[in-house]
Amino acid sequence: MGSIYLIRHGQASLGAEDYDVLSPVGIKQSKLLGEYLNKLNVRFDRCYAGNMKRQIDTCHHALAQMADAPTREISIDTGFNEYRSDEVMHTYLPRILETQPDAKHFVENAGQHRKEFQKVFSQVITSWITDENCPADCQSWPQFVAGVRDGLKRVMEEAERGQTIAIFTSGGMITAAVQLITGMPATSAFELNWQIVNTSVSRLQYRRDKLSLASFNSQAHLDVHQRSEWVTYR
Repeated sequence: MGSIYLIRHGQASLGAEDYDVLSPVGIKQSKLLGEYLNKLNVRFDRCYAGNMKRQIDTCHHALAQMADAPTREISIDTGFNEYRSDEVMHTYLPRILETQPDAKHFVENAGQHRKEFQKVFSQVITSWITDENCPADCQSWPQFVAGVRDGLKRVMEEAERGQTIAIFTSGGMITAAVQLITGMPATSAFELNWQIVNTSVSRLQYRRDKLSLASFNSQAHLDVHQRSEWVTYR
């Protein structure tokens, strides 16, 4: 059987002008991941990423620490992008504000109110994934999951037998993949989503057109250093 490593991007820049940029911690996490995988003699035959900067940069920083890494052959596939959080927030935040007007302040000042922002964001996401009548101008959760399924299908069609493949992606894509494989409800999948650590590794095994979940949210490359500030979730 072959392996597909689903790797979440390093910490992004919450509260900054451009969220889609790795923070200094995010760069460190990415390098630590590459160093750890190299010590384990992990070698990737193929590498993929979405087209988001935080995903691509995580890939480059990690691969730079690994021997024989295919750094010039990174395939970009938008099927591995994160869901459109700005679009979801624009659509569903007004519903939260009807009963929690202070939520707007936490969203606009997320960098200074991370816990409060996460609470609001969680409510927004729950509204989105449980909405059976998602507005046409907002991608629904089932539509997002379908895009992830198609992306994984493309990877498996291109893969050769027994290859080890890396996909540098985001928490939403990993959540969708887990839901596809396990069949769990979206609400249950997102309970796992909130636990996905930056640069954590979830490993899938594949054989022809079959996928199975071998491990989830491994953060050993961070835990070994016993630096709690290097374990982040956004």
